[in-house]
Amino acid sequence: MSIPRNPERSRAILVSLVIGRPIAPDDRAEEAARLVESAGAQVAEVIRGRRDRPDAATFAGSGKVDEIRMALREHRADVVVFDQQLSAAQVRNLERSLSEGGPSVRVFDRTDVILDIFAQRARSHEGKLQVELARLEHLSTRLVRGWTHLERQRGSLGKTGGPGEKQIELDRRMIGERVKKLREKIRKVGKVRATQRAGRTRSGVLRVALVGYTNAGKSTLFNRIARSGAYVADQLFATLDTTTRRVYLGEGASIALSDTVGFIRDLPHSLVDAFRATLEETIQADLLLHVVDSASPEREEHVAAVNAVLAEIDAAQVPQVLVLNQIDRVPGLQPEVVRDAYGKILNIKVSAFTGAGIDALREVLAEAARGESPGSLATAA
Repeated sequence: MSIPRNPERSRAILVSLVIGRPIAPDDRAEEAARLVESAGAQVAEVIRGRRDRPDAATFAGSGKVDEIRMALREHRADVVVFDQQLSAAQVRNLERSLSEGGPSVRVFDRTDVILDIFAQRARSHEGKLQVELARLEHLSTRLVRGWTHLERQRGSLGKTGGPGEKQIELDRRMIGERVKKLREKIRKVGKVRATQRAGRTRSGVLRVALVGYTNAGKSTLFNRIARSGAYVADQLFATLDTTTRRVYLGEGASIALSDTVGFIRDLPHSLVDAFRATLEETIQADLLLHVVDSASPEREEHVAAVNAVLAEIDAAQVPQVLVLNQIDRVPGLQPEVVRDAYGKILNIKVSAFTGAGIDALREVLAEAARGESPGSLATAA
């Protein structure tokens, strides 16, 4: 399911530059374009390029800024999105330069876009608190030279409204006070979650968490295993709020299965920190099912990105098994449980969409829940 086409949406120029390496692959730019579309803007043109180092004033350099300005006028666009993280000064300089002699232009970086998507997708009370905390902490880094830059922080990329559209007029002191209150509220919600988790621990139920790159099919797999109805969509960050279900697997075997937020390259540290309470389900799990889109040409990079976040939240030591999902999109791949010579699982090939391989995966989880083959699951990705 895709974002509805809306003629009132902002038209954006996406800038995908590579610093100090060969030119970026199309997949990286395509992912950035999907982020922009998910935030509610329409990508009118993608400008690619390479630099040895970022320009201190504008990140892109004067020549590339001129190219961006021409693209803005050609497409009558009013938004520029950089697929990198910009400093407050760079955003301010770019907005001034690109707005000269024409309509006002807003500049967003990768962190802005991801935070905006999270703000639109958060549904639970806890999720909304975490997103607001992350947005305020990010905003605090943009308070430079009084109100000049702050007044440009209008939030959402689109024009149709949403959680990020209110103009924020808070100084550092006010933001600091709000951040403290949010952290206290999140701490209280986290205590409730910890109590629930402790109850599952005392019951002796195997705790299994689904992790993986965003849009790898975790929620679809969750629904297949749990026979549940969690929200599923073909979009980035469809799931923000952790959902846990008790799953009966037959013959006295049951697990507590959790569906978690998807990860992505260059995930803002403020989001990792804000969502730490939610990610406790991952840290405290007995087993991680690391879901990978087997059809993606960048699957190895996605695995590395997920493992980097797991290391950041101190979950790298939790046993995990690779689940190669979406095999229906890869010719020749068949559902199977792949083990090494010692019987440990290397990966499990499934299609959450068609259901192929799901019975085998459920049986593996049932064996682990009954304690029949715990060693076979202690596999690190």
